[in-house]
Amino acid sequence: MEITSGMVQIRAVDGTMSAALARPTADGKYPGVIVVQEAFGLNAHIKDVGARIAREGYVTLAPDLYYREKNAVVGYDNLPEAIRLMMGLSDDKIVKDMGAAIAYLQQQPAVRGDRIGLTGFCMGGRVSFLTACLNPAVKAAVPFYGGGIGSAAPPAKAPLDYADTLAAPMLLFFGEKDGFIGLDEVERIKTRLAELKKNAEVIVYPGADHGFFCNERSSYHAESAKDAWTRLLKFLEKHLKA
Repeated sequence: MEITSGMVQIRAVDGTMSAALARPTADGKYPGVIVVQEAFGLNAHIKDVGARIAREGYVTLAPDLYYREKNAVVGYDNLPEAIRLMMGLSDDKIVKDMGAAIAYLQQQPAVRGDRIGLTGFCMGGRVSFLTACLNPAVKAAVPFYGGGIGSAAPPAKAPLDYADTLAAPMLLFFGEKDGFIGLDEVERIKTRLAELKKNAEVIVYPGADHGFFCNERSSYHAESAKDAWTRLLKFLEKHLKA
């Protein structure tokens, strides 16, 4: 499907937030999908994911959650700076910024406002989980290797602590060899969602590391990325296009 894409500006809690918007060129109403950045910022990879999803018949929006800083995109070889940028965000501001992004997407003429989904990677996986729990506009969520979903240092709350309010179906991806997210945390997430009887599925890819979906990272795992992409599209179609 042919698409058009470009940058837009969204009024957010602390100013103007840039975002990458992509949509099919054909007239019609399409479901919307928010694509949430990694800790490395709103880079070419995240914009490409948004474009790929748009080609499947969605209007996608990838917000720059680092909009409070200038030129806040760092290379995959600069983890310390990515961590610094990520630590500058608070859950309170994240929820408000994501709310602004969702509201913007819902207001687009080509978007079915009652069919909004989320996907996110790394930091964005955590943001996707948290937002799905706290924003009832979300109708489907697909977090990829979200770190810190199931744990937080007291008195802070982890996104998993809000899972009782989760209404949207969720599909979560993790890598077996992820050095940032232990299998014990993955099991904690899976167990808690099952206890709450949530419509959620956890997939762990054998041999895959953190960042396995990104073909620009050394941890790219082609087989897992291909399978996750297929599952992502089937999940979005089931829950957003019906």
